[in-house]
Amino acid sequence: MEETMLAWARQVAENELSEVLPRLWAHSQGVAARAAGLGPALAGNAELLFSAAVLHDVGYAPRLAETGFHPLDGARFLRDEHGADERLVRLVANHSFALLEAEERGLMEVLEREFPLLDEALLVDALVYCDMTTTPDGKVTSTDARLAEIASRYESGSPVGRFIRRASPDILAAVSRVEAALEAQPR
Repeated sequence: MEETMLAWARQVAENELSEVLPRLWAHSQGVAARAAGLGPALAGNAELLFSAAVLHDVGYAPRLAETGFHPLDGARFLRDEHGADERLVRLVANHSFALLEAEERGLMEVLEREFPLLDEALLVDALVYCDMTTTPDGKVTSTDARLAEIASRYESGSPVGRFIRRASPDILAAVSRVEAALEAQPR
């Protein structure tokens, strides 16, 4: 891949989402914009975070939906069709505590086997932060408002409804860790 990962990732996400899921494309751009502001705190992983941010929901594209679980479908697409960087693929597969939702869907073992969670806590948390502080329309929001918005779209007994209730404490903790890391950065 001759172009930068960042330019490639943006193009892939735009190709897959902009026409068929324009609101999701707006969200992905907003998440990427949040990632762009975290660069100094990530010690060399800024391009990787931005790329994962813009691609994190690519698995929602209808042509890619094989399992119906977008983190897994997106990661498989990036790995199988693009030969994408392994760390990028694993971030997309595991974004925003996807393992908990995978468990609700009976896909946890598959996700863990194919795409193990990265052992880079701040990077993983940073993607959670970017996703969970961005509205579906790509605007900045509070984590509490984002969690409430997600919960309002799904019945409490649905896999996503159960997942978001289970994951909320972990999501809030991840966002707090990123905010603390940002506060610790020299100004």
